[in-house]
Amino acid sequence: MRKFNIRKVLDGLTAVSAVASASSAAQQQQAGNRETEIQETLQSEHFQLCKTVRHGFPYQPSALAFDPVQKILAIGTQTGALRLFGRPGVECYCQHDSGAAVIQLQFLINEGALVSALADDTLHLWNLRQKRPAILHSLKFNRERITFCHLPFQSKWLYVGTERGNIHIVNVESFTLSGYVIMWNKAIELSSKSHPGPVVHISDNPMDEGKLLIGFESGTVVLWDLKSKKADYRYTHDEAIHSVAWHHEGKQFICSHSDGTLTIWNVKSPTKPFQTITPHGKQLKDGKKPEPCKPILKVEYKTTRAGEPFIILSGGLSYDTVGRRPCLTVMHGKSTAVLEMDYSIVDFLTLCETPYPNDFQEPYAVVVLLEKDLVLIDLAQNGYPIFENPYPLTIHESPVTCCEYFADCPVDLIPALYSVGARQKRQGYSKKEWPISGGNWGVITQSYSEIIITGHADGSIKFWDASAITLQVLYKLKTAKVFEKSRNKDDRPNTDIVDEDPYAIQIISWCPESRMLCIAGVSAHVIIYRFSKQEMTTEVIPMLEVRLLYEINDVETPDGEQVPPVPTPGTGSNPQSIVPQSHPSTSSSSSDGLRDNVPCLKVKNSPLKQSPGYQIELVIQLVWVSGEPPQQITSLAINSAYGLVVFGNCNGIAMVDYLQKTVLLNLGTIELYGSNDPYRREPRSPRKTRQPSGAGLCDINEGTVVPEDRCKSPTSDVKDNSFSRSRSSSVTSIDKESREAISALHFCETFTRKADTSPSPCLWVGTTLGTVLVIVLNLPPGGEQRLLQPVIVSPSGTILRLKGAILRMAFLDTTGSLVPPAHEPWREHYEDKDEKEKAKKRRPVSVSPSSSQEISENQYAVICSEKQAKVISLPSQNCIYKQNITETSFVLRGDIVSLNNSICLACFCANGHIMTFSLPSLRPLLDVYYLPLTNMRIARTFCFTNNGQALYLVSPTEIQRLTYSQETCENLQEMLGELFTLVETPEAPNRGFFKGLFGGGAQSLDREELFGESASGKASRSLAQHIPGPGGIEGVKGAASGVVGELARARLALDERGQKLGELEEKTAAMLYSADSFSKHAHEMMLKYKDKKWYQF
Repeated sequence: MRKFNIRKVLDGLTAVSAVASASSAAQQQQAGNRETEIQETLQSEHFQLCKTVRHGFPYQPSALAFDPVQKILAIGTQTGALRLFGRPGVECYCQHDSGAAVIQLQFLINEGALVSALADDTLHLWNLRQKRPAILHSLKFNRERITFCHLPFQSKWLYVGTERGNIHIVNVESFTLSGYVIMWNKAIELSSKSHPGPVVHISDNPMDEGKLLIGFESGTVVLWDLKSKKADYRYTHDEAIHSVAWHHEGKQFICSHSDGTLTIWNVKSPTKPFQTITPHGKQLKDGKKPEPCKPILKVEYKTTRAGEPFIILSGGLSYDTVGRRPCLTVMHGKSTAVLEMDYSIVDFLTLCETPYPNDFQEPYAVVVLLEKDLVLIDLAQNGYPIFENPYPLTIHESPVTCCEYFADCPVDLIPALYSVGARQKRQGYSKKEWPISGGNWGVITQSYSEIIITGHADGSIKFWDASAITLQVLYKLKTAKVFEKSRNKDDRPNTDIVDEDPYAIQIISWCPESRMLCIAGVSAHVIIYRFSKQEMTTEVIPMLEVRLLYEINDVETPDGEQVPPVPTPGTGSNPQSIVPQSHPSTSSSSSDGLRDNVPCLKVKNSPLKQSPGYQIELVIQLVWVSGEPPQQITSLAINSAYGLVVFGNCNGIAMVDYLQKTVLLNLGTIELYGSNDPYRREPRSPRKTRQPSGAGLCDINEGTVVPEDRCKSPTSDVKDNSFSRSRSSSVTSIDKESREAISALHFCETFTRKADTSPSPCLWVGTTLGTVLVIVLNLPPGGEQRLLQPVIVSPSGTILRLKGAILRMAFLDTTGSLVPPAHEPWREHYEDKDEKEKAKKRRPVSVSPSSSQEISENQYAVICSEKQAKVISLPSQNCIYKQNITETSFVLRGDIVSLNNSICLACFCANGHIMTFSLPSLRPLLDVYYLPLTNMRIARTFCFTNNGQALYLVSPTEIQRLTYSQETCENLQEMLGELFTLVETPEAPNRGFFKGLFGGGAQSLDREELFGESASGKASRSLAQHIPGPGGIEGVKGAASGVVGELARARLALDERGQKLGELEEKTAAMLYSADSFSKHAHEMMLKYKDKKWYQF
């Protein structure tokens, strides 16, 4: 922590030297007084950073497994992630350190353990008996590549098939190799002249554990007798094999092939298949073979007591079905159902009533893992309906473009959103309970409600209940409904401000107390919504067009560009105060033929039916100006108490009164300064080439100041290279200063000028050049007068300066408490007359402590920029505290948040550091290197909120939540759900009297006798390397106390003999080194003698 003290001293010196000498002594004295007056309760020990939970669909899934007794689902991904799902609300995320793709997962059924096989040829044993699963053992194969694994039910011996066609056997208790190996050449012997290819399938005969069925890729299948160590039967087929499945009686098995066929074989008839089926092949009349189809990638063969067996397969469609979606085929008796999926099928599993392979399987559901979705199909109901998925896996339904996070919301908000969202649910789901129901919920230690809002590329907005580390969708709003859809490409000439996704959400501004919502979209449009529980039809959608133009001292500037201080509503003399229209203006070009006064999107001119929930109050669109498209909006704010919305971009700022539907302010950024402009700017004529509009972080160079809003860059991250077009070399050094964008907006009630004696409503405006300007708002009285008299807007002349673009502003009262902006409490907008009369008498409430303050008391403005933070005393406007947050990087997100009944400034830097500072003194409290900025998605979605919570989009489909509160970190273990619960293993199927008498039942096998060291000897030491896992002895001890803890107890005993294992590893390493040096000597000898004839030796 020493560096913080040094930095604080330096910052103190900098702050002193920066102030004019006349006021420096007074300021220092004032700072000293402030420190004694405001007691700061937050200390470094209140902060700790840790990840809490990950929500959403596992990105790039690659493997699937299910424990039929514990009822837990596991999904592995191409990036080495492991996601485990139990009952809704019980889920867990783990990560393999190597980051290699997961190729297969195998549960130790009802043992609370899982084996993962990775593409880097490692096997890992996970302990699931602890809330955060950990790896107990790993085994790294050195000479062979793993292709398939099989762990029989209630066995400790794992069969591992390799690319060379060999099968090795691993003891899952000690995670060591057995000396028993099935070599490919011994398995096939003379049945094939060539190598049979990699092992694609291993399974034991359900009725005889001593018989192992091995499928090779080339089309050869071998039934291997484990005791006699030879093949009983060999089955050869011309087509490559993708998968194999047994009938539960062990007399037949089925293979799926690369030509779209299924072959069913009788075990004792290896010469030819008993039956060949082409599920999707066209049957030719003359008895010829059906035309080949696409490969059947997987097949499962499940039996029922009451009827025909189920054959379930993926793939196998005819080649002429071009453009057809991926399908899962369910064959049951004579019926064949083809179930179309929205995405490619990665894997599927049939869920059955029994874990025993030698019993009737009684399948009841199929879980289908798709590229971007998880689907469960009910096999017991006609038509095979799907189950309603209770997991929050639809975050990516349309790519997420922005994110906001609200903790400690009003208590009635979540029920209100849930009630309007419940009407949006689809019908036709299965009536049954969700079958993945394992695990137990954690203890809820948080009492406050949390809401996450996600904005999407298709213009939709989703509200999520994020309370107590869970996630559930509450309500979905489609903002694109207000616009006419373009039917073809020729019909969309105006949307070329963006290449695609013209409705994408860029910025969300939400007032939880009044429930007013405002969004800014990528096509330079702003929509204001009001919450209502009643349905209504809007005959004419209220709309404003705003001509926000950037010019400097130019005679050709459209008249009225300088809006008079007292604009009169409805006067249409200037193009800024446009009366509400039912549709965009029709003038599409100016006198010189350039597109002019046209918005990018066309608002519907037909009546719009609006369901309960968020309903449109007003649509605002920026228009083209003299052939130049409107620039994208970089900042946005709404205030329900004032009835105002304000937004800005790199051209300027516009303020709209959404109650009177008028434009109050429309200024270029330079005009905000008036005569106080600190920059020399050259006049410039209107540009003929358009400015690329997607201001973004495509060129994140440490230390550069980009004059655009980094965090709220637009959508196109559908493809992660999307920002290539967002900014170009046209942003030259000359243009850099002149294109000053509005980067932060904050409505508040505070002191606007140094001479003020009382606070008044105002708007604070921050720009990308580090300037803060204050605009005074003169509001009419409430009730009827508010709708009749104009709001008067005037600049105050107050200008403050910081280094770097302004990101966030907030205000503290004289006690150091946060002063929230004034707001109206929510009420139903469409009420009867009595209610309206009452409403007229209501005044907008501010929950700010300042409302009860004496006039003489001060306030403090907290301003955070990309580089530094300042606390400024008001009304004197003296900077009393300053902190240089970063010199070499820049802040991506800064939020002023409450924690432990106090407040602090939380920052996330592009160099990966998360920092918090006390307020008002800006003491550093936390500085942790967490996550370097690797892509724009993180920058665009990272946000902090109250009570030590934060989140960001970690992949295109997943939200990662984290906490910076030490208290939450301590309680996290209790809050997490438990995956493993004590469940009794079902009884084995009854063999029956006659089967027991005549030996027709399942044959058991003493695998220990076959694979143990005494029988098979030791495996080659160089074949695989054992690596003890970081899971630790504590996790194993916890597992050993379980009812079925025999496996874990053996593991514990092994760990306690760890010293011997360590010595063994050292000896192995020494032998490897010795072998390596021998190899070098042999090579040198060979080089020495390679040119000599045999008689010269």
